[in-house]
Amino acid sequence: MALIFVTRKIPTVGIEMLRSAGHEVIVSDKDGVLTPEELREALNARPYEGVVSLLTDKIDASVLASAPHVRIVANYAVGFDNITLSDMADCNVTVTNTPGVLTDTVAEFTLSLILAIAKRIPESDQFVRAGKYVGWAPELLLGSDLRGKTLGIVGAGRIGVEVAAAASLGLGMKIIYHDAVPAPQFEARIPCVFHDTIDTLLVEADVVSIHVPLLPETHHLINASRLALMKRTAYLVNTARGPIIDESALAIALQNNSIRGAAIDVFEFEPAVTEVLRTLENVIMTPHIASATTETRDKMSEITAQNLIAFFAGATPPNVVTQNL
Repeated sequence: MALIFVTRKIPTVGIEMLRSAGHEVIVSDKDGVLTPEELREALNARPYEGVVSLLTDKIDASVLASAPHVRIVANYAVGFDNITLSDMADCNVTVTNTPGVLTDTVAEFTLSLILAIAKRIPESDQFVRAGKYVGWAPELLLGSDLRGKTLGIVGAGRIGVEVAAAASLGLGMKIIYHDAVPAPQFEARIPCVFHDTIDTLLVEADVVSIHVPLLPETHHLINASRLALMKRTAYLVNTARGPIIDESALAIALQNNSIRGAAIDVFEFEPAVTEVLRTLENVIMTPHIASATTETRDKMSEITAQNLIAFFAGATPPNVVTQNL
């Protein structure tokens, strides 16, 4: 059976599935992310045929050069921007991911961020903890209502659609969206309006929620000029990938109150954070935890194992990533 390397500790359900299927599984014992050098050294130590990677692992030709026996990279993530797909194709290495499993979880988290920034919940919590609360006041920590406001969804994929549905049906928000092409299934589910450019969406939206993958064309999709299009009362929310937003431009917009606030779960230079953001009260920052529930992370581990088990059994894995995705 196959020899498989897991770059970092993940929920054990998937590891147990692989071992029950007869595979030998070695999990990195480092408490944290392997450096590129450490990853190459680990993969060169034994003739691994499979790798379980995380979004923090950059997998490219240089890694494969140290792991000539690897035939499959199973990404423990939905996104796969950490993997150079052209290099994998050149080396005839299959890539898989874990789509669908975290849709509801990330959508719930995104909605939580929208509510938290609009209602100033983290700021209010810190206000009380700091001993500043001395009694009710009519203008204390005023937030924003969401009912009747316009939510702009950038990226009409699974997560974007679920966020829109919850905001429309649960909060009474109006929905507009932008994607490369209209999404009839989205429009059939809830009332929404397609914008063929992101610029017109940004002008109209009271809340903008980012749900596109990180691709060359989406890098800095939200930049200084586009932040300037947004309403001064608008909020920006990102649970997709950090580099989609120019973080320096966002910091300036928040400092200048060009927009009212932002809530971000991902960062341009993770795990580093643009330092000025730490000092601002009109931004909520969470440590890339939008999919962090026990149920979802266990299911991701299970799907990762299913992909590997199918591959080494000679079948097509259920979640193969191709370059044209």
